[in-house]
Amino acid sequence: VYRTAEEMLANEQLDAIVASQPFTRHGMLLPELYKAKVPVFTEKPLAGSVEVGERILMALRESDVWHMVGYNKSSDPATMYAKAEIDALKESGELGKMRYIRILMPAGDWVANGFIGLIGADDPPPQLEWDPPASDMDEETYKQYVSFVNYYIHQVNLMRHLLGEPYKATYAEKSGVLFAGESDSGIACVIEMSPYHTTIDWQESALVAFERGWVKIELPAPLAVNRPGRVEIYKDPGGGVTPTLTVPNLPWVHAMRQQAINFIRAVKGEIKPLCDAQEALEDLKVARQYIKLRTGV
Repeated sequence: VYRTAEEMLANEQLDAIVASQPFTRHGMLLPELYKAKVPVFTEKPLAGSVEVGERILMALRESDVWHMVGYNKSSDPATMYAKAEIDALKESGELGKMRYIRILMPAGDWVANGFIGLIGADDPPPQLEWDPPASDMDEETYKQYVSFVNYYIHQVNLMRHLLGEPYKATYAEKSGVLFAGESDSGIACVIEMSPYHTTIDWQESALVAFERGWVKIELPAPLAVNRPGRVEIYKDPGGGVTPTLTVPNLPWVHAMRQQAINFIRAVKGEIKPLCDAQEALEDLKVARQYIKLRTGV
C-alpha cells in the first residue's frame, strides 16, 4: 500500500491507472498520472470547469496516452444494444431519419440497496488541495455549474452518445427542469431533469425517435447489481407491413461492471474507449452553454 500516487508510480510497472477522485481535483492530479505513459480511467466529469479541462487535455496530448472518462450509462448492456441498433437504423434508413431524442432523469433511489454492506468510519476527511474555480463565473453561478455537472453530466454525455454527433444547448427553462438542444445535423434533443421524484424507484429513460419508429432505453438505478437496463424497439415501416415491438433479453450484467470490462478491453487494444477525454471536454462546454442560458452569466 502506497501513501501517494507519486510513490506508487516510482516503484511499480503499471498497465493502466484507475483514479477515482473528486473531479474538482483532476486538474492537479491527472497531469502527474499521465507521466506514467499508461492508459488512465477516471470517473465523470473530466473537470470542474472548461478551463481546467483544457489544461488536462494539453497535458494529455503531451503525454501521448489516452484517458477514458467513466460515463457508466453508455456501458449498460441496454445502451450498448440500443446504440448498435440506432446506428444500424441510421445507416439503413429503414425507419427514416432520426428526428428527436428525449432523456428523462427523475431523481430517485439511485443507491437501490447498493450500500447495504457498507461499513462506515468516523475518520475525518483528509485536507486536500483543489483546482481553482472557473474564472468566467461568479461564486453562485459556479456552484450551480458544479452541481449540474456532478449530477446531470451523465445525461449530457448520453445525449451525444445516442446522437452520434455533436450538439449544443439552445434553451434552458428557468426552474431547471428542461434543457433543449440541437445537433449539428438539426436533430432536436431534450433532457428533462427531475420533473418529479421517486422514493424507492429509478425511472431514467431515453427515447430515440425516427420518422417511422423508435428505440427506447430504460436504465436501472446506478448502484443496482447484476441488472441491465431494458430496450424496446418499435418499427412501423408502413406500406401494409405489420408494426412490431421488440424487447431483447439482455445479459445479467450491470453498467459499472461492464464499464470496467470495457476499460480493460480498451487497454488490451480490443476496442476504443467509449468516451475519451476530448469528448468529455465537450460535455463541459455544453454544460457551460446550458448554465449561461439559464443564468445569463
